[in-house]
Amino acid sequence: MSGWKSLLLRIGENCPDYGTSADFKEHIETCFGVLRRELEHSAHDVLQFLIQCAEQLPHKIPLYSTVIGLLNLENEDFIRKLVENTQSNFQDALDTGNCNKIRILMRFLTAMMCSKVLHPSSLVIVFETLLSSAATTVDEEKGNPSWQSRADFYITCILSCLPWGGAELIEQVPEEIERVMVGVEAYLSIRKHVSDTGLSFFEADDDSAKVSTDKDFLEDLWDRIQVLSNNGWKLDSVPRPHLSFEAQLVNGKSHEFGPISCPDQPELPSTSSNITYGKQKHDAESIYPQRIRRLNIFPANKTEDMEPMDRFIVEEYLLDVLFFLNGCRKECASYMAGLPVPFRYEYLMAETIFSQLLLLPQPPFRPTYYTLVIMDLCKALPGAFPGVVAGAVRALFEKIADLDMECRTRLILWFSHHLSNFQFIWPWEEWAYVLDLPKWAPQRVFVQEVLEREVRLSYWEKVKQSIESAPGLEELLPPKGTPNFKFSVEESMEGNEQHALAAELRNMVKGKASAREIILWIEESLFPVHRMEVTLTVVVQTLLDIGSKSFTHLITVLERYGQVVAKLCADQDKQVMLITEIDSYWKNNAQMTAIAIDRMMGYRLLSNLAIVRWVFSPENVEQFHLSDRSWEILRNAVGKTYNRVCDLRKEILSLKKNIVSAEDAAATAKAELVAAESKLSLMDGEPVLGENPMRLKRLKSYAEKAKEEEVSARESLEAKEALLARALDEFEALFFLLYKSFVNVLMERLPEASKVVTLQGLKSIHADSVSVDLEESSAMEVDDENGKSKSQLNGARTGNAYNVGEKEQWCLSTLGYLKAFSRQYASEIWPHMERLDAEVITENVHPLIRKAIYCGLRRSTDGL
Repeated sequence: MSGWKSLLLRIGENCPDYGTSADFKEHIETCFGVLRRELEHSAHDVLQFLIQCAEQLPHKIPLYSTVIGLLNLENEDFIRKLVENTQSNFQDALDTGNCNKIRILMRFLTAMMCSKVLHPSSLVIVFETLLSSAATTVDEEKGNPSWQSRADFYITCILSCLPWGGAELIEQVPEEIERVMVGVEAYLSIRKHVSDTGLSFFEADDDSAKVSTDKDFLEDLWDRIQVLSNNGWKLDSVPRPHLSFEAQLVNGKSHEFGPISCPDQPELPSTSSNITYGKQKHDAESIYPQRIRRLNIFPANKTEDMEPMDRFIVEEYLLDVLFFLNGCRKECASYMAGLPVPFRYEYLMAETIFSQLLLLPQPPFRPTYYTLVIMDLCKALPGAFPGVVAGAVRALFEKIADLDMECRTRLILWFSHHLSNFQFIWPWEEWAYVLDLPKWAPQRVFVQEVLEREVRLSYWEKVKQSIESAPGLEELLPPKGTPNFKFSVEESMEGNEQHALAAELRNMVKGKASAREIILWIEESLFPVHRMEVTLTVVVQTLLDIGSKSFTHLITVLERYGQVVAKLCADQDKQVMLITEIDSYWKNNAQMTAIAIDRMMGYRLLSNLAIVRWVFSPENVEQFHLSDRSWEILRNAVGKTYNRVCDLRKEILSLKKNIVSAEDAAATAKAELVAAESKLSLMDGEPVLGENPMRLKRLKSYAEKAKEEEVSARESLEAKEALLARALDEFEALFFLLYKSFVNVLMERLPEASKVVTLQGLKSIHADSVSVDLEESSAMEVDDENGKSKSQLNGARTGNAYNVGEKEQWCLSTLGYLKAFSRQYASEIWPHMERLDAEVITENVHPLIRKAIYCGLRRSTDGL
């Protein structure tokens, strides 16, 4: 990388480019001096790179804007072009709904205003344009309130700029900025309070008073701005390097910012209903999601030295670094550990990363990314961050019973992966008490699932060794992952005939018999003599055993003998039997069970409907609250179906672009051919070529080929659209079966709606009866051998007890998974909402079931 680019990238850092200096002023002067010379022969490159740096390293924007301010003193034309480019980028971002770009460019404009590059009135006009659009959107008569998330986003952008330039705006254009603030306050008075229902990390549906009085994100930000304003706009977290150059910058020319326009919100449909409003609201929130939901893990005293606005700024820095450096994990960790703030922020950093890892409905990036960042931060800050992460884990573990089921699953996957990078070291003795809890207690299930995932990432003996400090936890380790082959030599000779059949089939496979030969053997020798159940068991168990050595062996067997399985299991009933055999063979290895079922679904040997039916079979339903085994298989099946829909949509989008290109190419070739043919002339009634005959022939060939490519692209598009229609039908059928299955099993087990209408009520059923018993026997409390009291009072956990009954815990877990599935696939479910209401969420459905689905879809639960 050239020197000037490196200087721009590394400005403000301790790095070789700037020697030993850590002084912002020196860095800015050095960078300015080099760029001023570079402008003479690379002005365009400098302009593009400067804007790129500001957009992708936004925590350095005050430094870049100061450099730009100094360049403005030397080369006004260059800076005018930079402002014009920024305006063009900003308009594009508004038109496409690129939230990160809109927000960052507004901060950039504010910082350039501080450096006298941009006229403050121009910035106010930007604010007022966004404010006007927001106010119109939430207006019941003129706008479309279902798009409030976009309006809220615009107001958030305005308010989040003020820490970077509020003092300057108050000083230079007090009346204009006051007008903006009054407008924001007016907007806040007419918008609807935003509830976190369905997207909160913890279940708190019963504390309705708390939900209504808690400030939402925008209301909270407004309060923080008020505190900042009352403090005279003084902040520790925003560097103000332009003040060191104020005497020079004041001589620069302030540029005007070109006009911008906000896109119109979609019109309300002519027949507005609860469902159409909800669908549009969901669409808007998908494009303009709330960037962060604060996860308060630690006590307030860990971050109490931080002013309210400083906390917001540090969160912004951390989220920006996580977003823009997602492909460079070590750089990301380095920047996160070295933010330009004069106070410690390790606890806030941990809370922010965990808030993204657990963000609902999904994190911005794959969970593995956050795992790697946390790991790198532990290595970069070995004296501070590992302890903070451990504290976060302990705090979340304490609240695990109230943690959303999706968040719980992500936490299990993250924690097991994290420990695998640190030799599986953890003070397990602290959690040994979970053995005294019921087998359905969330803390016990959490430890069990973490150990199971660790075994997948290592091996059984290694994980057993890691829990030596709490040897009793070996009880929670999964069984050693050996196959459970029904026809092994060690088995008793009761099934001698079936053993012989399995051995015969194995010999046929060893002898490289074809799938057709094995099918004939089954049809002639096996099926006529034995019933279907025995035939299927022998064939499936034997083929699985042959493919059990490795994943590659399994794939080879499925590719070679998949036709045999397909012939045997042609309908759903047989496929359910097939899954039962897979589960039986791999009963000691949940991972291989999931892999085998997933692969068979990939080869179309298993349908997603058969998988749903199997998951909701009685023997599995009884395990819903005790293990993730069935849920993992169900998640894989639904995810695979959904990914197929997504892939087809991407392919169709690509094909549509190809058709446009093909049309243009065909039209160009046709025009060239027509132009060439028009030069033909007649002489004595015979055509005379005015063009080279070879060229004319070539043009004709080009035109025909271009037309063929256009026709081919259209045919491909039609084929893909047909596949998509079929895939969407499959997805609809899958989700209706899934919802009906959930409703059926929950209706069987939930208490009567007249007795329980809230989750808290469900939790307290068993706890209340236990507390009555304990009041009668309070004088006879029994201590366990560790001296810990096993008493339980009023449904609260005293010591290490867990009071929720097994039936109630089953209901809580299953409702949690129902909400998680609804939330994850909301985009595909909303189009079928009317049918769902008519066929599944009928009037007689328990209110807790309806509430779980509605919360997942973020549909209004008023009146439930």
